[in-house]
Amino acid sequence: MLLSRLAESLFWIGRYVERAENTARLLNVNYFASLEMGGRAREIWLPLLEHTGGDTALRAKYGRVDARSVSAWLAFDRDNPASIASSVTRARENARGLRDRIPSEMWESLNRSYLTLCFESNSLLERDGLFEYCNAARDASQMFFGIAFATLPRDEGWAFMRAGQMLERGDNGLRVLQSRLRGIDATPVSDPAGRAIQTQRWVSVLKGSSAYEAYRKQVHSGIEPQKISEFLLLDEYFPRSVRYSAENLQDALTQIERWHPGQHPDILRLSRWLVARLQYAHIGDIVTDDNPSLEELLTEFNRVGAAITAAYFAQE
Repeated sequence: MLLSRLAESLFWIGRYVERAENTARLLNVNYFASLEMGGRAREIWLPLLEHTGGDTALRAKYGRVDARSVSAWLAFDRDNPASIASSVTRARENARGLRDRIPSEMWESLNRSYLTLCFESNSLLERDGLFEYCNAARDASQMFFGIAFATLPRDEGWAFMRAGQMLERGDNGLRVLQSRLRGIDATPVSDPAGRAIQTQRWVSVLKGSSAYEAYRKQVHSGIEPQKISEFLLLDEYFPRSVRYSAENLQDALTQIERWHPGQHPDILRLSRWLVARLQYAHIGDIVTDDNPSLEELLTEFNRVGAAITAAYFAQE
């Protein structure tokens, strides 16, 4: 049976690698959107900062909020625990203690990502290298999980890493939609110029989840905020939707339960309740009626995470 410290390391490796990829996707899309929108760049960056913890610490360090400071803060600033570099560093620290328990290819992939991504500075922005940096972070995450998929035995360790990945992905998807539906895009605008800007912001939401092509293939009525929200929240086949993440999280927890039969029934009860709410809800229930609200769903994801920690990691 896997020791709790090893299970916890694998769980957090899944979370941190997924977090690095999510931040890279959002940063890349928002950076180019800010260039296209010119003077309205602030409207692009503030929701992203709210999504990643607010702008208080950034202002304290840089004294301003603009494309350059936000890019540095989210990409390679180690003072930001949500930056790409911080996430990769923490994933590597967890993996270093598992070198004898995971395939060597997994360690080599993480170590290579660390050496590539975690020693950059403002010179990256001066040479206009943010696009390549974010793509490298995204590709590193996908390569790591691809190697894990191909080499890691489907045992308890795999299930804990998968649970961490899916928990992080669902949490991120909800926070992205929360930052839009509760912020400047909460109500539609009527004038053509404002509507075009709002459309561009929702296109950025889709691209930040690599969902633009999948959405356009499925929805033929154009860029509609409610349709986009429905796709990213409730689609049962798109691998980055909140529902898909919750269902895969439940599958991972069910697999863990096989090694601990009947010991932690509350975890599966919470995860099944979360999946049921997403399976049977209509988008109007969530977006219009707040039943369940985005905040409630986010709380449910966090509750599952807290239950995992209390059951498996708080004791040795």
